[in-house]
This record gives sequence, structure tokens and C-alpha cells, in this order.
Amino acid sequence: MTDTQDLNVEDAPEGVDIIQTLPLDGWHREKGGRMVAFAGYEMPIQYEGIMAEHLWTRESAGLFDVSHMGQLVFTGEGVVQALETVLPGDLAGLGDSKMRYSLLLNEEGGILDDLMVTRRDVGDGGELYIVVNGATKYDDIAYLLDQMPDDATLNLLDEQALLALQGPKAVDALSRIVPGVERLVFMTAGAFDWNGTPLWISRSGYTGEDGFEISVPAEAVAALADALCAEPEVKPIGLGARDSLRLEAGLPLYGHDLDPETTPVMADLGFALSKRRREAADFAGAERILAERENGAAVRRVGLTVTGRQPVREGASVVAEDGSVIGRVTSGGFAPTLGAPIAMAYVPADLAAPGTAVKLIQRGKLHDATVAAMPFVPHRYVRAGAK
Repeated sequence: MTDTQDLNVEDAPEGVDIIQTLPLDGWHREKGGRMVAFAGYEMPIQYEGIMAEHLWTRESAGLFDVSHMGQLVFTGEGVVQALETVLPGDLAGLGDSKMRYSLLLNEEGGILDDLMVTRRDVGDGGELYIVVNGATKYDDIAYLLDQMPDDATLNLLDEQALLALQGPKAVDALSRIVPGVERLVFMTAGAFDWNGTPLWISRSGYTGEDGFEISVPAEAVAALADALCAEPEVKPIGLGARDSLRLEAGLPLYGHDLDPETTPVMADLGFALSKRRREAADFAGAERILAERENGAAVRRVGLTVTGRQPVREGASVVAEDGSVIGRVTSGGFAPTLGAPIAMAYVPADLAAPGTAVKLIQRGKLHDATVAAMPFVPHRYVRAGAK
């Protein structure tokens, strides 16, 4: 178990207007990282170039700094039941060191954040370790505290950094440094030791590739990053390639493809609604969400392949034959693996079937596009039972 610090929400910055620095800020600059403001932090958007970094991650292993994300630990009697009021996943049935993707919901069934939940059976009664998005973490904390029973504890691990090592050769590099990680499979996690430094490592990530996320004390993160980058398979990768990788993998980004006006059914994230929870219908927004699941939502998140070479970006409109706006592009860019532009958009349900032709308009220019099944690039997770 990593050391935790009691959270004082009053000490947290309001929103994300204050630009903060990450524990690896100096490390990124020394490596030539071009820094930009993102989620309230200075973060590297690229080192040697987005295209090269993207392709390196697909072929080898890329190291991402995701320390801006919030690492939360919940302990105490009644915590699982309290969290299940706003998360539609089966947390009570989550096994030790098992992970689950879930959604933080408001009373109307809109998505306040997407997150990862892991059960860690340590100490008295165990704990839930939850990783939330950086731009929403303080709002998430305030909202979650309102759901907690009086004797529950929520700790923000603000002295922990978080690294993501992604790519088909990630396991080769990491297992030399931290033996035993190769025994993890997708969506499992465990405690490890690296030269006396405690690590919490999960086999997970947000690129569609095999890989790991590593929670490490902030004072040790630079040394660990150096050790990883000393391996021939590993290079540091910036936000630009992280975005193009997750887009190819068909993975939504909160604040772009997900927001409080969007339900899990609209977002095509119905897999996050566990069977037991659907049957109980006891989570926030359940009536609306289950009705949409039964009858269909008015709009759906879809993938798009765009004709030509010009990327269509977030904010472009999906238009009908008469030119009226009927949908919106929420993510878009050039897919290096495919050599073609792709996008995600919300469109009317009757246009959501793969193969449907649609038109997009960006800065007055019309583009032809086709609804495509996602992911655009197959996921390569290492699952239990795989050879």
C-alpha cells in the first residue's frame, strides 16, 4: 500500500486555472519536451514529433507522464455502497487487484467523469483505488465526498506520480526492471518493489496497446523514468501522440467526447453498466439510462473515416443534405497508423450504422465521411488465458 495523505478539499485549487508543475517538469524539459498548458498543468505535447512518437509507441514502447490525473483512495465501512450510487459498475463484486472502467454520473445520468476503479485488499477491510481525470479531479472529489458516509475516508495521493508505459514491447522493458509484472494481465494490478521503492502497477492504459500504469512516489519518479528510458525499447512520448493513439483506439476523452449532457448509452459505453446494477436500477440517472438502453438514445457516438487527406477537427458540424446541422465532431485528426484522417462524432441514431455516408463542414469546407466501427486500430491487450 502506498502512503496516503488526508485530503483537505479547501486547499485544492478552484477549477484548473492555476498552472501547476508536475514532479517530472524539469525532466521533460531536459529531454526536449515542448511544454503546453493542459488540465491545469504544464505538460509535454511532443519531444521529437507527434507522428514519430505515435508510430514508436505502436511498434515498441512509449513512456507517458500522466501525473496530472487524480489518484484517490477510499476506505471505511459503506464506501462501496456509497460509490455505487453514482457509479453504475459492480464494485461489490470486484475481486482483489481487479480493475473496472466506470463512469461518474449526475442525477440526470450525464457523465461527470470516466475513471478506473481497483480493489486493493490490504489492511482492515481493504480499499478502493480510483484514478480520475486531471481536469475534473477536484470537482470529482467534492462530488464524491457528498456521497460518502461520515466514517469513510477519501485520500488524495498527491505525493504520488503516475507513469504510463504503453506499446507491444512495454512488458519486455518493464519486466527487466520490475520482475513479476509480466504475470499481470489486462485490468489487473499489484504491489511491486523497485530498489526499495514501492510501486503500484496495473496492466492497463489508454492507447489500445498492451502496457502498464505505474504509481510511484514523486521523489522517485525521475529515477524510474530514467531507468525505463535507458531500456532500448522505451522513449518519452507527449500528449500529442497520446491523443492520436487513443483516437485510433476509439477511446473517448473526457471534456471532448464525454460531458455532463452525455449519457453512457449516447456515448456507446453501455459495457460500463454492470448486469447486477442494471437489474437493481439503483444508480444516479438509472431511469433515463435504462430507458435509452431499451429504446435507443436519440444520438450516438460513432467513428468516422474522412475522405481525402485533410483532418476534420473537434467542433466541425455533421450536416444533412439540406445543410442543416444534425451532429458534431468531438475528436478528429490524422491517424498515423492508417495514413488517413479519422474522427468521432455524435450523430442521430438513424445515421449511426457503420457504412452510413455523412457530410461534415469545417470552416466553410464540405468533407465526405463514412461511419466506421471502432476501434479504428485493433486493441492489443493481454487478457487472461491468452497465449
